[in-house]
Amino acid sequence: MSNLHHIVIVGGGAGGLELATQLGDTIGKSSKAKITLVDQKLTHIWKPLLHEIAAGTMNPNDEETNYYAHSAKHHYEFVLGRFEKLDREQKIISLSKTQSTKYDSSTDTYTLSYDTLILAVGSVSNDFNTPGVKDYCHYLDSRKQADIFQQDLLHLYLDAQNKNIDRDLKIAVIGAGATGVELSAELVEAKQNFYKYGLNKINPQNVQITLIEGTDRILPALTEKIAAHANQQLQRMKIEVLTAKRVEKVDADKVWFTDGTSIDAQLKVWAAGIQTPSVIANLEGFNQDRMGRLDVYATLQTKADPSIFAFGDCACCILDAREPPLGPRAQVASQQAAFLVEAMSARLSGRQQPMFQFSDKGSLVSLSKNKAVGELMGQVNVQGFIAKSMYVSLYRIHQATIYGYAHAGLLTAKDFVTRKISPRIKLH
Repeated sequence: MSNLHHIVIVGGGAGGLELATQLGDTIGKSSKAKITLVDQKLTHIWKPLLHEIAAGTMNPNDEETNYYAHSAKHHYEFVLGRFEKLDREQKIISLSKTQSTKYDSSTDTYTLSYDTLILAVGSVSNDFNTPGVKDYCHYLDSRKQADIFQQDLLHLYLDAQNKNIDRDLKIAVIGAGATGVELSAELVEAKQNFYKYGLNKINPQNVQITLIEGTDRILPALTEKIAAHANQQLQRMKIEVLTAKRVEKVDADKVWFTDGTSIDAQLKVWAAGIQTPSVIANLEGFNQDRMGRLDVYATLQTKADPSIFAFGDCACCILDAREPPLGPRAQVASQQAAFLVEAMSARLSGRQQPMFQFSDKGSLVSLSKNKAVGELMGQVNVQGFIAKSMYVSLYRIHQATIYGYAHAGLLTAKDFVTRKISPRIKLH
């Protein structure tokens, strides 16, 4: 086994896990290469679900995938650790420990050698060094951050209930891209459920959700027609939408704008931009764009090193000089993962590396329980229950990719049953 070509994938997000699964089930199973997946967490959760976890309308424990258990079934190795450094000459990456016991405080690093390195570390929020954001705003980059927001939201309701006082609640969501819009809509569902289950000292009518966007409209990455329809739906939900409002600073109780105005907010979420994690931004010798993404060719090989590939949110991939780089979207990462399965087979057999082609299937934005808006193939506008069904199916396709269709079908049936008998909001 030691002389097998070693493919190391760093990052177990949607793209990284899909790639590790497909490589493991093909060239890993047939012992044509050794596949290793590296991640700093023990479990995977589909990132587009984080807004539901943050609002408490989804129990994350039911949706997690354990990397160790999954790797045992799909013929790849999982290594727990945080990616710290890269030695291109020696073809070695350095990892640090992410899990420690009460009595173990060591910060030792360990190394992992590779023949082919694939970086799929995703992206994190970019607060553009706006004063107060790091101290007073929540981010939604990870399961942990979503859990913290959910707990803070729940404790506001519990505090009001324990003190037996009626109070209001103001929530500000900064950034009206897909994440901001979806979270705002999900919070409307959450406030109704809190009241339904007896946490009634904060009346739903006294919960003000404000969605803030610096550009002149919400969902700037989608068409104006879709944005207009989404805006209409949000207003029906009584969500206050503020456009062309740039945030100057944030403090404990307020969000301040560059025009001198402000709004009150006890809870604040920052969803206004992304960048690559610092470990990618700090890599030396790589061409990077303004977001810190690594420049890659159409083969998804980095321009600095042909044995290092990058895809998903951490890669800047321009397929046509007349077009902008591919955006940070789940379908881009998923299509690139499927492409890299073919690319790795070509690499192992010594064939010419294929070129990635992106097929835009459209965009969908969830608007809580039974609603969604979007467009398919850039032509067909969809909304309502049909759009929501399509949105849910994206997650089912992801599950089918990492588990197989039979397993994904059983999970769908399980979710249908548990959602019928479980509370509609997480109350712990």
